[in-house]
Amino acid sequence: MTHLRKYHGLGNDYLVLDASELSGRTLPPDSIRLLCAPHYGAGSDGILTGPFLPGSPDYQDITSRAGITTPCLCAFRIWNPDASEAEKSGNGVRIFARYLFDQGLVRKNKEFALATLGGVVRVTILDPDSAIRADMGHARFQSPDFPVEGTPHDALKEHIEVNGRGFRFCAVSVGNPHCVVLGERPTPELAHTYGPCLETHPRFPNRINVQFLEVLGEHDIRIEIWERGAGYTLASGTSSSACAAAAVRLGLCQSPVSVHAPGGVLQVEVAPDWNITLTGPVAPVYDLIWRGKPLF
Repeated sequence: MTHLRKYHGLGNDYLVLDASELSGRTLPPDSIRLLCAPHYGAGSDGILTGPFLPGSPDYQDITSRAGITTPCLCAFRIWNPDASEAEKSGNGVRIFARYLFDQGLVRKNKEFALATLGGVVRVTILDPDSAIRADMGHARFQSPDFPVEGTPHDALKEHIEVNGRGFRFCAVSVGNPHCVVLGERPTPELAHTYGPCLETHPRFPNRINVQFLEVLGEHDIRIEIWERGAGYTLASGTSSSACAAAAVRLGLCQSPVSVHAPGGVLQVEVAPDWNITLTGPVAPVYDLIWRGKPLF
């Protein structure tokens, strides 16, 4: 039997599997896909594994691959439903922070650092239910950070065509890559129809997260999301961060930005140096004892 816990951030849900359950093993791809499957498993937008403490093989692997030299409380991994590993997740970071709080490993109003493949994220639990804040690092617009096919350049208002339809997009990295589509009214149908084609477009050799953005006002935007390796999601912290950064960079709105997604609203602050701070709620869903097909 394996013990997991499920949380969501505005409907973007993750299962948390404690490192003690792994006993030094890696969760096999088939088990990741099974656990995330809505009808055959527990159902989720991904799985978080950790905490991996400093000195452990997983901690060393994550910090080495990410080039992290800053001491961190711990590291954790983010697995997509297709069993690919994600660099960073804004909601995943905040959910994992809430899990650490529930386990008594961190305290309110005291900042701590987490290591991810997308870099160090500094987190503060202002309120465990309604306000967990994460410093997402700097938004970057230079194409080698995505990557985008072609010579290095700021990928702003680029043109791309899929299935005979043209779009304008801004490419942003916040530790993972994003294609922010501009000038379209976001709908779930638009995300379902064109999200998969944009995710796997040849211009994005490592695939990409896709958002459709609409400006609602000076401090408000609305988005629909298609996540790399996960598909249509109700909310996304890194998507919200990337879209807010793109909107501010293009002069479409000003910081702070309220990002309205189908699952709710996340607050994003964009500093003059393009550092991103994300704040929003996290809620526990259930504890699970897995009695199905063995996971290892």
